[in-house]
Amino acid sequence: MSRDLLPGLPPKAGGGPYHGARALGRLRVPARIVTRCAVADKEALLPAIVRLGTPVRWIPGESTATFGISYNGDARTMLVEELGDTWTPADVPPLRCRWVHVAPLSRSEWPTATIAALARRHRVSFDGQGLVRAPELGPLRLDDDFDRDLLRHVWVLKLADEEAEVVGDPAKLGVREVLVTHGSKGSTVYCGGTREFISARAIDRDPTGAGDAFATSYIVGRNAGFSPTGAARRATAVVASLLAA
Repeated sequence: MSRDLLPGLPPKAGGGPYHGARALGRLRVPARIVTRCAVADKEALLPAIVRLGTPVRWIPGESTATFGISYNGDARTMLVEELGDTWTPADVPPLRCRWVHVAPLSRSEWPTATIAALARRHRVSFDGQGLVRAPELGPLRLDDDFDRDLLRHVWVLKLADEEAEVVGDPAKLGVREVLVTHGSKGSTVYCGGTREFISARAIDRDPTGAGDAFATSYIVGRNAGFSPTGAARRATAVVASLLAA
C-alpha cells in the first residue's frame, strides 16, 4: 500500500492493493487482498481499500511507501518520501489460490527469496516497479541493478514503457508472459515467441493506478481461461471503464 500525495488533495491510499481493488470491484470475482502499511497509517489508509468490497488482510508494518505525484498528460513525476517495508517469506500468510499478483513500490520490498517461496505454490505475476525502482528517497530513479534470478520465479511480468527500457528486450527476459503498457496508447503482450499490440482509447482523466488495475484485470482473465491477448483486451476495457467513471 502507498500513501499518495497529489497536488491540492489530502493524502490518499494508493498502490496495487487500492487500484487492484477498484478493478476487482468491476469484475466481481472471488479474490483476497493482502496489504501492508505502518501501524500509524492504518486508520487513515486501510478503510479506503476495505470499502471497495474485496476481503482484505492487513499485515502490520513499520513504514508506508509515500510518494509525491504529479502528471503532465501521461508523463508522471514522482518524489519518494518514504520507503515501504521488506516482505520476507514469513510475512506472507497462507494463500489458497492459483495466481498471486505482487505489486512492489520499490526494489527493496519483495526480494528474490520471497518471490521464490510464493512461486512454489502459485503462479506469480510481478509488477516491474519491483525490479527497476531504486530504493532511495528523493526523485524516483530507475536502474537495472536488480537480481535477474528473480525472473525465474515469475509467470507474468508487467512493465511500463520506461521500465521496459531499463530491463531490456521483453522477449529475452525468460518470462512466460510479459506485458508492456504504453499509457493511453495501449499495451503489448509478449508470449510464446510472439508479440501483439492491444490498442486503447485515450481518456482525459487522472491515470494514477491504471497499470495496477490493468495487471489485476489481466490475472483475473488468465485465471478464467482467457488467452494472454484475450486477457489483455479485457483488462484494457476494465481500465477504460474505471477511468471513465
